[in-house]
Order: sequence, then C-alpha cells, then structure tokens
Amino acid sequence: MTLEIKKLKQRAAIIRREIIKMSYRARHGHIGSALSTVDILTALYFKILSINPKRPKADNRDRFILSKGHAASALYVVLAQRGFFDSKLLENYLVDGSVFAAHPSFYGIPGIELSTGSLGHGLSVAVGMALAAKYDKKKCRVFVILSDGECDEGSTWEAAMSASQFRLDNLTVIVDYNELQAFGKTKEVMDLEPFVDKWKSFNFSVQEVNGHNMSQIINSLKKVPFKKGKPSVIIAHTVKGKGVSFMENKLEWHYNVMSEKQFTLAMEELQ
Repeated sequence: MTLEIKKLKQRAAIIRREIIKMSYRARHGHIGSALSTVDILTALYFKILSINPKRPKADNRDRFILSKGHAASALYVVLAQRGFFDSKLLENYLVDGSVFAAHPSFYGIPGIELSTGSLGHGLSVAVGMALAAKYDKKKCRVFVILSDGECDEGSTWEAAMSASQFRLDNLTVIVDYNELQAFGKTKEVMDLEPFVDKWKSFNFSVQEVNGHNMSQIINSLKKVPFKKGKPSVIIAHTVKGKGVSFMENKLEWHYNVMSEKQFTLAMEELQ
C-alpha cells in the first residue's frame, strides 16, 4: 500500500466517524446509504476532482453531483474536510432553519452543485452540465454518483441515451451498487442484471471496481474517459453500512436511527 492510499483510507475512516456522530446527534437515518459512498467520495475530493475550496464557483472547476441525495451526510462531511466550510457548522445538521438538511441544497452550502433527493434527476442535470461544457469548450469534467435503486427510474436511462448520443466523454457516472434499496434487495425489487451489459448497450464505456478498495477506485477514476467520444460508467460494488458490523448489508439501516449503545459500538469499531 502506498503512503497516498494509506492516507486516503485514514481520511475515509475519519469521515465515517463524523457521519456516525452527526447522525446520532440529529437522530436521523440514511446512515447505511451514506457509509457505502465514503471511499468513492474520498477518492474524488482528495485525489481526482479539479476543485478549489476557496473558489467554489471557478469557471473551469470539475462538477460533482450526489444524485442519491439521501446520502447527504457523507457529502457534507467530505466538503467540510476538504475545506469548503468550517466543520463546526455540521453541528447544525438537521437543526430547524439550518442549510444542512436531510438532502443537499444548492443554496447556502459551498461546493454543492445541485439540490438532489428526487431520485432519477441527477444524471439528467449532469448530462446538461457536460453538454454545456462541450459547447463552451471548457475542460471541466462532470461526475455523478447514482444509487442502484435509482437505476429503476426511466429518466436515468433517458439521460444515459442522451449522454451517448452527444458523445459526452467528459461525463463519468459512478453507481453505488450496494444491492439494497429502501424496501428490499435490488434484485428482488427490480433486478438490474445484466447491469454491465445494460450500460454497454447504452454505448457507455464500463469498468467495475470494489467500491471500498481505494487503489481500484483511484486507478479507475484516473483513466476516465475510458474511450474517447463515449461517456464512462464505473459500477462500484459496495456494502451498505460499510465499516459498522451491525449495519453492513442490513436493509433496516436505510432508515434506522441509532440507540446510545449502537452509537458507542459503532464509534469503537471505527477507531
């Protein structure tokens, strides 16, 4: 393991602890969905994205959209850790009147490109951003994280068709494929397989990675676009609730709220 990868893994562990603390303090769920994204977000924000926290609206910045907006707590912690705002502000997470709501808001939070949470919209907007960048001859790239359950939405596939039609090789989709959605296993609710073949049939270049293997994530993201003239998709095989034993691969942690005992155990495991 290189020193860089080691540091990124340490950063991811810190982010997981902060998510647990925020969620317990706010008495809020969606913890499992947030934890499965952490390694991907860490790789993006601390290695891949061309961004400047002091200039969050810089014209040629890379754009990132968390389409699965219910994982907002993970994005908030990552943005704070990256220097977009003071981490102390996260004490206001889900406090009445706070900008740090259960889903990310474009208004009032530096670094957030789009208000999300209505599943199936993120990729459509990402396509628009990538297409506009092409027309304006900007070098910026657009990255978007989708949930696997979100891929049940027809609008996701309409956007995918548009992305390939317009040859948006400045667009990278990352699917957080933890195989659990709000009310059941993805396979039982709406089977996405053969998932790789679906994306290929929409004329995307596809790679699969272990969504918790930092080296694999970084190596894949460094290679985008995988093929000139084609949008890229990374199918990241993840574990819902990653890092906390009693949450891992448990459907109930889509919504569950931690007890004091569970909070203490989670923090011990994440040391």
